[in-house]
Amino acid sequence: MTTVQYRGFAGVRLEADIIGSENDPAVLLLHGAGQTRAVWARLADALEQAGRRVISLDLRGHGGSEWPADGRYDFDAMVEDLRAVLAQLGTRPVVVASTFGGWIASAALARDAALLASGLVLVDLPVGGDSGAALRIGEWLHDAVSPGPGQPACDPRLADAFDTAALAERLADVAGTITLPTLYIHGLTSDLASRADAASFVNRLPDGELVEVEDTAPRFADDGSDTLGAYLIDFLERRVPRESPAYRAGSDARTFRDALGCFATGVTVVTAIDPDGVPIGLTANSFTSVSLDPPLLLVCIANSSGSAAILRGADHFAVNVLQIGQQPTSNRFAGKGEDRFAATPWEIGEFGTPVLVGSLGSFECARDAVHEGGDHFILVGRVLKAIFEPRRDPLLYFRGKYRKLHFV
Repeated sequence: MTTVQYRGFAGVRLEADIIGSENDPAVLLLHGAGQTRAVWARLADALEQAGRRVISLDLRGHGGSEWPADGRYDFDAMVEDLRAVLAQLGTRPVVVASTFGGWIASAALARDAALLASGLVLVDLPVGGDSGAALRIGEWLHDAVSPGPGQPACDPRLADAFDTAALAERLADVAGTITLPTLYIHGLTSDLASRADAASFVNRLPDGELVEVEDTAPRFADDGSDTLGAYLIDFLERRVPRESPAYRAGSDARTFRDALGCFATGVTVVTAIDPDGVPIGLTANSFTSVSLDPPLLLVCIANSSGSAAILRGADHFAVNVLQIGQQPTSNRFAGKGEDRFAATPWEIGEFGTPVLVGSLGSFECARDAVHEGGDHFILVGRVLKAIFEPRRDPLLYFRGKYRKLHFV
């Protein structure tokens, strides 16, 4: 076991234990209020034996993590703590979170989830649709973080840190925004969520599963639960398997496409003027430099594209590299049935090609060569003029989704 430290929101020091090989898929365990990472000890061992790398994290103000001098324990700070840790991992783990930790994980992964995690498991997540649910959860949360006999597991100041009614209202609609494969493990005797409320929450998840455990204590996300481990490992093996997907010639083309999607790219719009003087363009991310002397670049164009014939025959074309604010432009030029240029600022460049105003960079090219490439053709251009804007960030594309550049 290795004990490591992460930087949370506003630089707060967060402590975690890690076991398992760094080459195995990662699972991050997040405990509930008033607990520490030690609560996961047996589960962490079981996950390691099942071929997982396990990161057990202490929340701020709990266990070995920093108890901040300013007493900042608001919910948003804890959400940003988790997002900060996930961004530092270098891998996208499955997040397993119990009770109050489940609230934190749900809020942290309600946006940009695919950037940070590959799955989510919620254990005894407090949800409730009746008027007394917020009060009941508030009483539980206060009791959980109140110091007990001996040294408290968490900072006593946590007891008064949360407006539970406001949190419950804020998280009421979060389920529909969590796009990860999600498992909700619900104890049928839980006093934090009724059977109906648990089912309602899972029904709103875009990709959710519900497991109901009958013979359990009111809360079973603790060190003594082998049942939790069994359900969790089953979910991991089905939804986030250890073995990497493999493509071999003749097998599913989608797997090949997903493998190619592991290469992060920028996004471009390739433009030209048709024989009637009308601008045409399409979105492409198969773009690369070829040579500095002479200055050559290439783009790959699908033969099925409506603009393919025009780009094949165009003497000149432009490649416009998009910046982060041009995601709507990318979508517009990737779609059909819309006047793409009517809604896009553009101008005629020096060499007669449409140049999109405000792009990260634009390359005006003369056609140098065209090569066949299966269901695409390779259009090689000799660069006549290049302009770029160094103060903007690129629009990125990775694993089928737009991404943002994060400077670390």
